[in-house]
Amino acid sequence: MVVGYARVSTRDQSPALQLDALRGAGCDRVYVEKASGAQRDRPELKAALDYLRDGDTLMVWKLDRLARSVRQLVETAAELQRRDIGLKVLTQAIDTTTPGGRLVFHVFAAVAEFERELGLERTHAGLAQAKAMGRRGGRKPTIGPAEIKRARAMLADPTITVGEVAQQLGVQPSTLYRHIPGGRSAVAQETGMNKHG
Repeated sequence: MVVGYARVSTRDQSPALQLDALRGAGCDRVYVEKASGAQRDRPELKAALDYLRDGDTLMVWKLDRLARSVRQLVETAAELQRRDIGLKVLTQAIDTTTPGGRLVFHVFAAVAEFERELGLERTHAGLAQAKAMGRRGGRKPTIGPAEIKRARAMLADPTITVGEVAQQLGVQPSTLYRHIPGGRSAVAQETGMNKHG
């Protein structure tokens, strides 16, 4: 059985062209994804994949109708290959039911692997460069010395709650405790020491 899958794009909100092409190419059934955009959740594609059986073929008008990214394309292609389901792409003459077409699956997998390795390489290079320049990886602190000073001053006032101090600085209370270990009691102790000193 040949099952078609069409998805509208942001530019082209009508799937008519895709549907005509898919039906003209002999699709027994066509699933149409109405929602456009980069969302990963594609219920119609899921329904089409659930409907397909070993030996069936999934047909799309163009490769970009099947996936929004190389990773998404590779994941879908891998599932089709694992389940022995063919893939035909009308405008790009891809047909994985032929020996030459099966090579496409391997190319997809190789591209995904290449992309993964490239990403890791860039991450490691960036971290090494930052380390050489004396910087560490990770998130930047959400509050700086000036905000910590302001927080200490507010915490010294027992009428202001920790929650209110955090809200004033636009952070979570946990962030305050991370930058001022001991919170209000530590500030009170320091203030007491300063008075006695």
